[in-house]
Amino acid sequence: MVADIIRDSTIGQLINWISGGRLLPYQDELPGFVVPSRFLPSSPNSDTFDEITLCGDVDDKRSKTGNTPSSTELCREKTLVAEEASVKLDEKATFDDSYIVGWYGDDDPDNPRNWSPAKRAFVAFSISLMTFAMYIGSAIYTPSIPGIMAEFNVSLTHATLGYGIGPMFLAPLQELAVFGRTSIYMATLFLFVILQIPIITASNISIILAFRFLTGFFGSPALATGGASMGDIYPPRQLPYVVGIWAIGAVGGPIVGPVIGGFAAQAKGWRWPQYELIWLSSASFVFLMLFLPETYGPTILRKRAQRLRRLTGNQQLVSQGEKDTEDESVFAMFKEALYRPFALAKEPVLMFANVYIGFIYAIFYLWFEAFPLVFDGVYHFNLGLSGLPFLGFLVSAAITYTAYAIYLKYHIEPRSDIAKAQGKEMAPEVRLEIGLIGSLFIPTSLLIFGFTARQNIHFMVPVVGAALYLPGIWLNFQSVLMYITSAYPMYAASVLAGNDLFRSTIASVFPLFGRSFFENLGLGPASALLAGISILLMPMFWALMKWGHVLRRRSKYAESP
Repeated sequence: MVADIIRDSTIGQLINWISGGRLLPYQDELPGFVVPSRFLPSSPNSDTFDEITLCGDVDDKRSKTGNTPSSTELCREKTLVAEEASVKLDEKATFDDSYIVGWYGDDDPDNPRNWSPAKRAFVAFSISLMTFAMYIGSAIYTPSIPGIMAEFNVSLTHATLGYGIGPMFLAPLQELAVFGRTSIYMATLFLFVILQIPIITASNISIILAFRFLTGFFGSPALATGGASMGDIYPPRQLPYVVGIWAIGAVGGPIVGPVIGGFAAQAKGWRWPQYELIWLSSASFVFLMLFLPETYGPTILRKRAQRLRRLTGNQQLVSQGEKDTEDESVFAMFKEALYRPFALAKEPVLMFANVYIGFIYAIFYLWFEAFPLVFDGVYHFNLGLSGLPFLGFLVSAAITYTAYAIYLKYHIEPRSDIAKAQGKEMAPEVRLEIGLIGSLFIPTSLLIFGFTARQNIHFMVPVVGAALYLPGIWLNFQSVLMYITSAYPMYAASVLAGNDLFRSTIASVFPLFGRSFFENLGLGPASALLAGISILLMPMFWALMKWGHVLRRRSKYAESP
């Protein structure tokens, strides 16, 4: 398992390519690999191609001189024979569907759905780590704001600008077989790390804002499409469980960021939280370069087709992804990948889901401005301690995930089994039920937090009140992501990219007026206003659950019931 993971990682792919498949080989690069006969080029000399089906298997091969050739020499000789034969193929020959390279069988070990439970769990952990390492950057900056304001003499609004645009342009590229998931992840994570350096060494606020924008731009694929990567390796029945864990990683970043950043900013100044971010992200980059394999099936099959073309000389061998795009230029595919998220974003189902989650998430980020007002201003915590109340979210996250897993096991799975027994699939709208229930936690949390933050009330009361927001945002996040990916399964990366764009854009705007919003209205009234808006959104959420299937029938992208 470990060797396969390293082979399929970015570093492993480079080693395999440089060594010509001798190091970290695939099964079709091993001596003794039997090439399926249907992949061999048609030729009058069928005996020639019977020979190359056992390229490298020299146990019963003898040359006419009686000497036994090495496996390398025999393989090279037969590959040359195949290449010579392929030249004789009619260039205008009709494409044969039997030349489409797919999985070698239902138990093909290269198919991510066939990986062992341990391997899939390790890859899921790696994707969650990457998401956490990037999402923490959105909040670890918060404790640096007072120091930036003081050093550069800028306003709070000016110091808060600058994070989280770009998923529409980068995440959809993962749906192109030529790129896949891992290459985009690693390229953008590398840029995410490098672009932290100018922030640390900045001599003015403009540099900080410009490079925070760029880090948010290049950090977007991990934030947007981690759920799609989970869908590559887990079947639909198990997917909600693992996407739930990934979602905790996504929420955990903003929660932990102020905690570890606060003490660093208090002790060493505003630049040190950024040092912590670059340490964490660079360590994650090195780990993932070594241990994050490709999970996107079309990309894996594309590379397999390339290897088989070299092995057999049959240039008609293609993967399904290559066949589908054979008449398109890279520019045309790139253009289509960029256009699709914008086209999907106009879908009524996705438009509501994106705006709703964006608002819920924005309130979560707006609290990053309310917490200092409460725990610094009311309870007089110092800069380091003021981040500790965020840890209450981790406690409620663990409780919420446990309840959610029980809900899936004893409510959703039996309903799915009944639907399958009737020859049907469970409607995607069923996924929204738990989100509607979770919505009740949001106004409850806002009201408790807003009206109990007083000196005569212990600080744990608003901490508990704030922690109750986590079940609301997490269950909404989970239900909506599962809904849109199951309703638009062919375009998972694009719909998640659109959702991340709305989520990140709205979340980046709300903190700009967060502090003045709470200061001008007061913690209680401001929280009550947000709670009221949350309540007004619930009927709309229910309407989507009730009539979403009608909207999907009218869509050319969604799967209809």
